[in-house]
Amino acid sequence: MLILGIESSCDETAASVVKDHREVLSNVIASQVDEHKLYGGVVPEIASRRHCENILWVVQKALEDAHTKLDELDGIAVTYAPGLIGALLVGVNFAKGLALAANKPLVPVHHIAGHIAANYIAHPDLKPPYLCLVVSGGHSHIVEVLSYTEFHVIGRTRDDAAGECFDKCARAMGFPYPGGVHIDKASKNGDPKAFTLPRPKIAGNEYDFSFSGLKTAVINMLHNAKQKGEEINCNDLSACVQNTIASIVTEHTMSAAERLGYNKIAVAGGVSANSGVREAMSKMCDKKGYSLYMPPLSLCGDNAAMIACAGSYNFDAGIRADSSLNAYATMSLEENISIESLRTI
Repeated sequence: MLILGIESSCDETAASVVKDHREVLSNVIASQVDEHKLYGGVVPEIASRRHCENILWVVQKALEDAHTKLDELDGIAVTYAPGLIGALLVGVNFAKGLALAANKPLVPVHHIAGHIAANYIAHPDLKPPYLCLVVSGGHSHIVEVLSYTEFHVIGRTRDDAAGECFDKCARAMGFPYPGGVHIDKASKNGDPKAFTLPRPKIAGNEYDFSFSGLKTAVINMLHNAKQKGEEINCNDLSACVQNTIASIVTEHTMSAAERLGYNKIAVAGGVSANSGVREAMSKMCDKKGYSLYMPPLSLCGDNAAMIACAGSYNFDAGIRADSSLNAYATMSLEENISIESLRTI
């Protein structure tokens, strides 16, 4: 089976060809980071325009690198939700046109399901069911992966995502965008116990997250110090921010795994590249005797290989879309555009 995956949910235009679910034949990414860095974050209008400029050559290169012709594909998978609506529309409409012209099945993929699938590429032995922590710039979820296409979200952020908290704290400290990687680097020379930062508890769901209070505490700390003419050691503050976020997501995930009886744990999403998160999850899983699966750094961020992989399993499940497929800026993983209505076989 050969599936072409297309990803354009934020600021990376990506295409990939995946064979038999997990063998990546090509994985092309056109990043816009350098351009958005000028503005301190992703500018949606610019992202959409660059997707329009890049998507044709990115898809062509993915097919060329995979030594695959369009007529050899079994299907075309595309991210349709969630994300920046203008950015998503570029990928969705390109995929619809390509599928129609090539007479190939169109397979819709939820972005978070794509992140979860990244671990299938890296770990051939990983199979559902298991528990997955998905942490990125836009999402923070604890997900029961019931099958390759069925999910149950048991915990999610009530406000900011973990990656957003990293980036906004980094910006307040004067680090350039994207800030998470700079906090990671600075934390290696800092004291994670130098400052006490808030660790909110959520009423009603012990597995839910809240990172807005942590972000606000860091911004206020820096602002107050500046007003008093004091300096805060950003290495220490970075270490404290990273340690706090890593311990929160790890504790919530371990608590859910213990209560629900999971001994297989996966981590996915852009924040899964953070060394503090990886170390905290590894130590806790080793302590409890759990199997831990994390993607390589190359598959942590947005890419199309994960979309093609998830699309392969959707294809097997008979999940298809027609030319009426639309993009959605927000959509829960469980809702997933009413998957049952997309099953054709």
